[in-house]
Amino acid sequence: MDAELLVVGGAVRTGDPDRPVSDALAVAAGRVVALGERARAMRSSRTELIDLDGGALLPSFGDGHVHPLMGGLGLRGASIRDCGSVDDVLREVRRWADENPEAGCVFGDGVSPTLAEGGRFEATWLDSVVPDRPVVLRTMDHHTAWVNSAALRRAGLSRDTPDPAGGEIVRTADGELLGTLREWGAINPVLALVPDASLDDRVDALATVSTMLAAAGITWVQDAWTELDDVEIWLTAADRGRLSTRANLAFRATPESWEADREAFALARRKVEERGGDAVRAGTVKFFADGVIEAGTAALLAPYTDCPHSHGISNWTTDELSRAAAEVDRLGFQIHIHAIGDAGVRMALDAIEHVDRSNGSRDRRATIAHLQLVDGDDLDRFTSLGAVANFQPLWAQLDALMTELTIPRIGDDRGAQQYRIGTLTERGARVAFGSDWPITAYEPIKGIATAIHRQTPSGIPTEGWLPGERVGLERALAAYSAGVAYQGFEENLWGCLRPGMRADMIQLPVDPYDLSSAQALSELAVTRTWLGGKQVH
Repeated sequence: MDAELLVVGGAVRTGDPDRPVSDALAVAAGRVVALGERARAMRSSRTELIDLDGGALLPSFGDGHVHPLMGGLGLRGASIRDCGSVDDVLREVRRWADENPEAGCVFGDGVSPTLAEGGRFEATWLDSVVPDRPVVLRTMDHHTAWVNSAALRRAGLSRDTPDPAGGEIVRTADGELLGTLREWGAINPVLALVPDASLDDRVDALATVSTMLAAAGITWVQDAWTELDDVEIWLTAADRGRLSTRANLAFRATPESWEADREAFALARRKVEERGGDAVRAGTVKFFADGVIEAGTAALLAPYTDCPHSHGISNWTTDELSRAAAEVDRLGFQIHIHAIGDAGVRMALDAIEHVDRSNGSRDRRATIAHLQLVDGDDLDRFTSLGAVANFQPLWAQLDALMTELTIPRIGDDRGAQQYRIGTLTERGARVAFGSDWPITAYEPIKGIATAIHRQTPSGIPTEGWLPGERVGLERALAAYSAGVAYQGFEENLWGCLRPGMRADMIQLPVDPYDLSSAQALSELAVTRTWLGGKQVH
């Protein structure tokens, strides 16, 4: 057999513990076929030669929790993600509104919740720049919306509107609506004001993001929130050859609708099986156990330090989540649960344990994402239940979100127990990484650097934040490759560069094992990405 592609001239970091490094790799028919001298022997006149020029070849990355379509559509509106102050946001909102006078609603995605004290944004601030149309801005964590008075009126929200189930309408001291809405029960009425995009626009948005992800070295994604109407967008993008990554879709289940949606999930999965090919599958159902700490909506075992009457918001009861998880598991779906607070994590683990008891033990790889706080009594349950711990490593740093909102809400003791990546790894839990983009940056290299050093981009603190929770380069790389492949039941297809595996791989300009600083590692850019031996970046 002749090699179609031969990679030489640098370190081939295979990710395979049996042969972690080589100096050559050959590809044929989309698969790795040989390493080292055997790879070189397969070179022919038809072989494309790739010279690493002293760099490195690695397994490609996966993203175990990301929102490609949601993030792509979020790029359409006002560019508020990089705004450094409320005034900057207001200037950008005014600019976009002036340039889009026909838009019935001004919208934007990604404002930092740290820009307003306590994450409390006022409608009057937006009224000062756009008084005549609804303005709907989502914070970067997607669990809070900042809206103007026109949006509140159009959505039918008033002083007399009670807090909905699974949501909070933030009010002033005298009971008026402030302009800040937290969690889906409160946010959904204003999100309905944002204009829908056409199918072609949605496909374009998804294709753009797929290209972005491939450029960062990502070849497989877990779309962590798929609505039933989104399936056709993914399949159309695949039909048109516009996906540079493979994807697994996770249908969102809610306490209000999951029973009615079960059969629809199964029908949508069948549709994907018929049309998705290798590009798209739909094997997962997503649950939100709770909210986020910075908004005071993550479910905690003990009350919030800054709000002693509140334990946050649990979107489900433990019994109902357990019953719903068991039912979708019976349909053959994988369970994927958003859980940030320690009470939310316990609820998720209790639900997974109930599924095991009800449906029998099997290799189900139920996944819990985010895991900001895990009670010490629950740490070993990940191993005993076979649950995958999906972390967003870029969150494990002492940034403004942490110092200005999170730690003041939960106190120093709980603040020193966050994102226990090292602890769960050492206890034998299966760990995978994801970005949760567009919440934070999608580039795995940045998350890997943070997992290793637990520093901000400026190197603070010098010794790393909670240094006992750091992991080494080998484990961090594996969590973004083999760990995600395992989460996706594809560890025999990709995640390492062993002969017989898919040639899903990336080229880096230098060997990351030669770097010593967090900054140098986080600034690495992927030179090339291959998906099944085809160069997609």
